Amino acid sequence: APAPAAAKSSRAVPTLPDGPVKLTGMQNAVARNMEATMAAPVFRVSRKIRTDKFDELYAAMKPKGVTVSALLTKAVALVLEKHPIINAHFDAKAQAIVYHRDINIANAVAIEGGLITPVVRNANVLDVMALNAQWKDLVSKAKSNKLKPEEFQSGTFTLSNLGMFGVSHFGALLPPGTGAILAVGGAQTVVQMREGRPVEVKEMEVTLTADHRHIYGADSAQFLKDLADLLEHNTLDIVLN
Repeated sequence: APAPAAAKSSRAVPTLPDGPVKLTGMQNAVARNMEATMAAPVFRVSRKIRTDKFDELYAAMKPKGVTVSALLTKAVALVLEKHPIINAHFDAKAQAIVYHRDINIANAVAIEGGLITPVVRNANVLDVMALNAQWKDLVSKAKSNKLKPEEFQSGTFTLSNLGMFGVSHFGALLPPGTGAILAVGGAQTVVQMREGRPVEVKEMEVTLTADHRHIYGADSAQFLKDLADLLEHNTLDIVLN
């Protein structure tokens, strides 16, 4: 029997990529790092955090040019002071836990042709305005490929925020040489019962991916509990410390 005639398209056929494309240097580096993450036995712990108070803080700071990334970086850095095990990494060769006095927060940034993680060094001791200025400078350098190695290779903890893309929940891969990474989803409006009445609140879901060789479930849970307490009840500490 003759082959059936191909269906006629109702629109022009789009030109789409087809066939192998050699990786760029940056894409090669990302691929190698992602493969290296498989060496660590990781686990994930998630928690929902109400964002009403944090949203109010951001609304107050936004006219001054302060970004959500800067506020989250400062918040996480303050909580890491209480949880040095989360800021540490495991050294397989030495069979040792390597603690870090400095709290250097890397933030994942998508740039053309790849992904890079600019680092805000000593984020816990920087005031929000100084931290915000440093972060904006790092992002500008990242987008023009002008970051120095120490500006993207010195992170002790990593943040990955996809909330601005409408993502509600995800788990991130652990960068080599660190102990944990926090994935931040976007805030969603939900209805909760309070004193027998339905109330609308906003909450986001965060997921901590951690190296199980030195970080345990209780460590991760307590870290997220303290982060939730800061963001839900004590947001002024973010700008006062």
